[in-house]
Amino acid sequence: MRTLVHMRVKAATAATYAAFAGSGFAFASWASRIPQVRDSLGLDSGALGLVLLAIAAGSLLALPLSGPVVTRIGSSRTVMAMAVLLGLGLAIAALGSAAGVVPVVAGLFLLGFANGAWDVAMNVQGTVVERHLGRSIMSRFHAGFSLGTVAGALVGAAMVALHVPVAAHLTGVAAVVTLGVVWQARRFVPDHDESEPAAGQEAAGSGSALAAWREPRTLLIGVFVLAFAFAEGVGNDWISVAAIDGHHVSPAYGTLAFAVFLTAMTIGRWFGPGLLDRYGRTPVVRTLALIGIVGVALFVFGPSPAYAYAGTLLWGLGASLGFPVGMSAGGDDPRKAAGRVSVIASIGYCAFLAGPPTIGFLGDHLTVLRALIVVAALLTMAVLIAGTVRPLGARSGERREMQEV
Repeated sequence: MRTLVHMRVKAATAATYAAFAGSGFAFASWASRIPQVRDSLGLDSGALGLVLLAIAAGSLLALPLSGPVVTRIGSSRTVMAMAVLLGLGLAIAALGSAAGVVPVVAGLFLLGFANGAWDVAMNVQGTVVERHLGRSIMSRFHAGFSLGTVAGALVGAAMVALHVPVAAHLTGVAAVVTLGVVWQARRFVPDHDESEPAAGQEAAGSGSALAAWREPRTLLIGVFVLAFAFAEGVGNDWISVAAIDGHHVSPAYGTLAFAVFLTAMTIGRWFGPGLLDRYGRTPVVRTLALIGIVGVALFVFGPSPAYAYAGTLLWGLGASLGFPVGMSAGGDDPRKAAGRVSVIASIGYCAFLAGPPTIGFLGDHLTVLRALIVVAALLTMAVLIAGTVRPLGARSGERREMQEV
């Protein structure tokens, strides 16, 4: 019996990695073709920012709705349904890029909605797998997402270099991701043991989410996460555009700059847990934020593309751990984790809503490249409030000791 359970958990672990990687691959595939979609639609920087806003709007709508959905139908069915919806949205945006702005916005809204609910559901499954394994591997799942984004960006760069049409590239990605993730998500383990639902229902009705909105520490962590989410989201949306327009590299090399950013994010997330365990949350994220500031400055003010690529690498490293560390800080007290993490995620996701139009508006007045200095300003704020993610008392250590026992 134990062997069967072990095999199911092992399969669920691999399936969860696949869900994270598939989400990252789909997102990066879209992002890698943003410059070509912009040119096809004839958009300026401000208009492009508004179009990209559709993704964030869909995600923000999905965020509060996904909890009840996952509770009702489970993380497996939610991921499968959202994989189908995301594939549909990506295909609509891809095919619509040759027709006009309206279908692109509609497709991106569906993509964002699906991605938001998919994100919540696969993180729920990640916590279930962690519980079965008895050790923390959530950061590695997020690294799996980053690996998916790297693969998506590299494939995207190849598609640009080979002059593959946007519609053919992204509809192919939509089909592969939808079929692959639906097949893998069937191997998820159930979200709850038979003895757990009652406790879960009690927690859901406690009003802890509303109480968390009145906690200064939780709100500050949310602002901290927002700064890092802004750095990550702006990098995803604008690095390739800024490299092409500001540093005058070819479209393929602009997409490669995006791939460098994602590679650095992946490295930071894969090796970050060791640094966090050794040096603690606050020193690590504060140092990374400073590295990110240097990276953004190099990218914006570097005199040649070589400096820009170096800056992209440092920017990606600097932005890598802020979001997951903020989530961990929100979950320090298991009794209040759900409410706090919900608040922190809601504040953090506002960065994805504000980022595209902010950079687009500033880009119309300062150029997109110069507008990116806003990222450095927000990371400076994160340096100042990084102490808020320090673990609550000795609870983290106590939980670790309990797991080891």
